[in-house]
Amino acid sequence: MQVPSPTVREAASMYGTAVAVFLVILVAALQGSAPPESPFPYRIPLDPGGALELSWNVSYVQETIHFQLLVRELKAGVLFGMSDRGELENADLVVLWTDGDRAYFGDAWSDQKGQIHLDSQQDYQLLQAQRTPEGLVLLFKRPFGTCDPKDYLIEDGTVHLVYGILDEPLHLLEAINTSSLKTGLQRVQLLKPDISVPALPSDLHTMEIRAPDVLIPGQETTYWCYITELPDGFSRHHIVMYEPMVTEGNEALVHHMEVFQCAAEFESFPQFSGPCDSKMKPDRLNYCRHVLAAWALGAKAFYYPEEAGLAFGGAGSSRFLRLEVHYHNPLRIQGRRDSSGIRLSYTAKLRRYDAGIMELGLVYTPVMAIPPQEPAYTLTGYCTDKCTQLALPPSGIHIFASQLHTHLTGRKVVTVLARDGREQEVVSRDGHYSPHFQEIRMLRKVVSVYPGDVLITSCTYNTGDRKLATVGGFGILEEMCVNYVHYYPQTQLELCKSAVDPGFLQKYFHLINRFNSEEVCTCPQVSVPEQFASVPWNSFNRDVLKALYGFAPIAMHCNKSSAVRFQGEWNLQPLPEIISKLEEAAPQCPGSPGQSPAGPALVSIGEGRG
Repeated sequence: MQVPSPTVREAASMYGTAVAVFLVILVAALQGSAPPESPFPYRIPLDPGGALELSWNVSYVQETIHFQLLVRELKAGVLFGMSDRGELENADLVVLWTDGDRAYFGDAWSDQKGQIHLDSQQDYQLLQAQRTPEGLVLLFKRPFGTCDPKDYLIEDGTVHLVYGILDEPLHLLEAINTSSLKTGLQRVQLLKPDISVPALPSDLHTMEIRAPDVLIPGQETTYWCYITELPDGFSRHHIVMYEPMVTEGNEALVHHMEVFQCAAEFESFPQFSGPCDSKMKPDRLNYCRHVLAAWALGAKAFYYPEEAGLAFGGAGSSRFLRLEVHYHNPLRIQGRRDSSGIRLSYTAKLRRYDAGIMELGLVYTPVMAIPPQEPAYTLTGYCTDKCTQLALPPSGIHIFASQLHTHLTGRKVVTVLARDGREQEVVSRDGHYSPHFQEIRMLRKVVSVYPGDVLITSCTYNTGDRKLATVGGFGILEEMCVNYVHYYPQTQLELCKSAVDPGFLQKYFHLINRFNSEEVCTCPQVSVPEQFASVPWNSFNRDVLKALYGFAPIAMHCNKSSAVRFQGEWNLQPLPEIISKLEEAAPQCPGSPGQSPAGPALVSIGEGRG
């Protein structure tokens, strides 16, 4: 019996089905689990003009990221990569370039002068280069860690992505110097947590908190503040999810957004829409500090665990909200209007637990200071066993998200859980932290904290460009070290932070006065910031201050939401004794270097598939 040949239409249908099946298998392989709604669920514009767009997918099973880079108008090539702080020197790069006849794709790196070199170990693997109606699409992958000293180790936390545009063909990759290119950076969390999306309730309501048709200023950085309010008689609800709403066309300008609830002790707040640093901004807006939602570029919707929600509305809760939008406009684009914001999804059917937000780290006080000209100075704040023993329920609390916060000199932040004197696990860590990129991040694993546990939050700062000590405080040129942890069930404990005992700091000033030959006043009659400003920062004074912070007793703030401390003695408390610290895990090396290509790959970037 002869089988009839398929028609052209049938063959096309069979081919389309085969391609669809292949894509499903590919996506499942990329994800290491059930396929998401897109092979590349995360997407950001790299440059302010939208000429470069990056999409990616994370496989924790394979410890690999698949990147898709869209180049809308290809000239002579493009470079893309990562570096410690977003600089183009000492960067880990992948480069597409042409010599006028042929195109090449290769793993490269830049030296401290910005000169490009081909990497002897090719860890970026090109999977496809294809022309599309939108532009050239490059699909490539790279392991998290490669054990190549020239490569960037991709970790949890902020990643500084860098890019550059090549305008002219060149015969040698080494002919590129990044200082002569059009370059830029974008911050993002590449390693998004691989967690399932909780089910949403059937009675879901939404509320949009939007900027009111703002004319984006033609300057690089603007923080825009807008006051709005909940409807009259708005009862207590649980926020169970929130998501960004970015005005179409402004995706490269809207950098991050936050919604704050104002303090309940004020009956009203004045209406305001304008730059947050405006002299016209009412002082009362400074009392709108309770975070309800925070989004940053590259983040998707934020879901609360099914058993918990964030309460807002009702008795004892302010009706007033403050939206803050950070516009990043390095090209100083004029005349662009924006109505971006955050959509809150909430339910009247309250969940089993109220979610809470607790502040960990250092008290906002000038007694904690960083000397000038310090490239990596670390300060540590404690939530002590005495406080958790008193304030936490026997069944503990469960931390599911974290928002790290410092001011301008912050470079690294980490919170570690310790139990019985031994560090147990990292709650959250950002080894490439940037104060210009702050978002609430879901933890890959819920961390449970029990009575008697200790939470240790350390921040590392760079004051290399400062001539005076940087003291702790609320001002943008002062410093903070905070981890706002999101947890359930909510307790009365809202702030668990520490600072060195002020009396011991005065002993420090008295000591250096005795050993100092210069005429300076580090006497207690003047303020602590003035005392620090008088310190001559020689190596002795630096070392003694560091030693003081490492052994002196602390003043604990074990505070309720009313700002009243729990009952007990909280001054002159000993530092928690830690007898065993966590060791940082060594990165896994994928295969042997000999398996990687010896040189760059030839690429076809003409029409059709490459």
